[in-house]
Amino acid sequence: MTNESFAAHLKIAPRTVAKWHAAPDDEPSSQMQRILDTAYAEADISVRERFKLLIRPPQPQAAALRVAIAIVRRGAEVLLVQRRDGGDLHWQFPAGVVKPGAEVAAVAVKETRAETGVHCTVRQALGSRLHPTTGVEASYLLCDHLMGEASNLDPAENAEAAFVPVASLTRFIPPDRIYRPVLDALGVSA
Repeated sequence: MTNESFAAHLKIAPRTVAKWHAAPDDEPSSQMQRILDTAYAEADISVRERFKLLIRPPQPQAAALRVAIAIVRRGAEVLLVQRRDGGDLHWQFPAGVVKPGAEVAAVAVKETRAETGVHCTVRQALGSRLHPTTGVEASYLLCDHLMGEASNLDPAENAEAAFVPVASLTRFIPPDRIYRPVLDALGVSA
């Protein structure tokens, strides 16, 4: 509504509405507040929703936790780390948390080197999914080995790091836990 039409709707002077625009931090008198409350209560739900957004804009949502997962291939082998998870150990691909503003590919390369000492480069992104076990957004990157032997450089998180034959991958990680495009990129039938 224009100032004039809103003033007519409330049955008040247009200069009163203009004053609200000129001094938005001023509090209305109790009589004027009752008029405004009545108008709000009688308004359509869509009008009330728009008004709520004006007085209380939506707060930014926290970014979902995101991880970069490196699928590092060296000939017929792929790099794995044996992750410590409480008292359990399980094999997985090297991974790292992607902080806001960071590039997924850079995180995959950096975390692989930090955890295993292996230098790699990203060949291609394989896709992303909401991880079925952890519930985090997981981005998978196929990487090529550049140099370095696998060693456990992060004993707090990992028990071991190793290159394993691609043909034996599903002995380390059950195939139903591996993202299908990863299996396809490695040529593993499951």
